[in-house]
Amino acid sequence: MNLFFGKAKSKTTAKDAIYKLRETLGMLEKRQTFLETKAENELKIARLNATKNRRVALMALKRKKAYESNIEKINGARMTIETQMMAIENANVNLETMGAMRAGAEAMKNIHGSMDIDKVDATMDDIRDQMDVANEISEAISRPVGMGEDLDEDDLLNELEELEQEELDAKMLETPSPVVSAPNVPNSKPAYKQPVVEEDDEEAELRALQASIAM
Repeated sequence: MNLFFGKAKSKTTAKDAIYKLRETLGMLEKRQTFLETKAENELKIARLNATKNRRVALMALKRKKAYESNIEKINGARMTIETQMMAIENANVNLETMGAMRAGAEAMKNIHGSMDIDKVDATMDDIRDQMDVANEISEAISRPVGMGEDLDEDDLLNELEELEQEELDAKMLETPSPVVSAPNVPNSKPAYKQPVVEEDDEEAELRALQASIAM
């Protein structure tokens, strides 16, 4: 135990640091707003007394300058805090990224812990052997049983020749002798076409007149 400084400080996390910096930043913003209001009031006093009371106007301008000096310091502190917050956030992102990558590496190591290249090669050899056995079994199953094992090829050829000769003999017996046919003579008489008597215009007009009288 440290007798002079009390308990040792706990390790500050990135989350705690960012929270504290944001809290400080908010306090500085409120302080800056307050000082800006004070500076504007002093400027108003100086304007009102510029021609009436010179001494009061000068004192008001001095106080305004003091307020503005503090405002500039606060602006610098705010910029520093914002930069520090950004750096901590980036560092925290990098830390989380490295943690995730480290966890991934550990997971891969655990997965590969029970594997090596010799075991993988042996497993692949077993798979290939079993695939060969499966192909042999498939071929054996698909091969016809009892077809062509006890038959003599010469006997089959002789039987085939006999069948071919029988077919040729049958075709020769079925072929008829050629018959000479007489030329075709048409029996029907040519149709007689009666002449068409053309009717002149006068006869046509007369017929039309007779028809109109009959009506």
